[in-house]
Amino acid sequence: MDWRKGRRSDNVVDARGSGGGGGMRFGGGKGLGLGAILLIVGIGWLTGQDPLQILGQLTGQMEQRQAAPAGTEGKAPPANDEQAEFVSSILGDTEDTWKALFAQSGQQYREPKLVLFSGQVNSACGFASAAVGPFYCPADQRVYLDMSFFREMETRFSAAGDFAQAYVIAHEIGHHVQTLLGVSKQVQAARQRGERMEGANGLLVRQELQADCFAGVWAYQAQKRLNWLEPGDVEEALNAANAIGDDRLQQQGQGRVVPDSFTHGTSAQRVRWFKTGFDQGDAQRCDTFNARSL
Repeated sequence: MDWRKGRRSDNVVDARGSGGGGGMRFGGGKGLGLGAILLIVGIGWLTGQDPLQILGQLTGQMEQRQAAPAGTEGKAPPANDEQAEFVSSILGDTEDTWKALFAQSGQQYREPKLVLFSGQVNSACGFASAAVGPFYCPADQRVYLDMSFFREMETRFSAAGDFAQAYVIAHEIGHHVQTLLGVSKQVQAARQRGERMEGANGLLVRQELQADCFAGVWAYQAQKRLNWLEPGDVEEALNAANAIGDDRLQQQGQGRVVPDSFTHGTSAQRVRWFKTGFDQGDAQRCDTFNARSL
């Protein structure tokens, strides 16, 4: 693909080499220690304040810090970094695509940040290593990407090519679209009600397949606007979708397929839903939650 045709986004944040995002991590695990709690109780006793109120105020401050992790607010990528420029180009075009589609329905698209990291990162969704792969955090509305994943796609999954990489970014942006549309909130509410998430027809699978479909919608709209695809590009994306299906990854990793533990869908399903989005570029066709057959 001729990705250099794309507009560069200003929303790429370079947190590589920042020590995993830095800052203090309060969410997703460890909170105040016993010593700190005793100190707060002592302050309350001396000042006549309710210790629970002090704890509540401090917790609120911690949550604000977590929502904007230190170290990921930093610099833009260097101008001579071609990989970062590629990411910026893809992100910029997803912005153009979804702004236009949201505007058609009278809505406003909020641009997410995309954080480049190396090795490990701290997000509002907790601490993560590169081993988890690219991910979207709805709590801070950011995509997190260690570009070593692209090398892993090529060496481990035999899914090479720039359009395969673009598909990965567009999939994560699909999750941001779900957040803006309220889909992610509905899935989370279902989780809290105790509804089953995993499994061949579970809500997590339907959520991931919709993100694949949204990636296809972006690909259609981008090609219509920029005509930047080259022979073999679509096959690269389909090959990537096929390579990271639950069934294929489970077969490779444990020698057997366990549908009850699916979270992303089979290879065939991921290919099918990307193609559904790419066929006409219509996001209305991406309603995986009401689809009888995935």
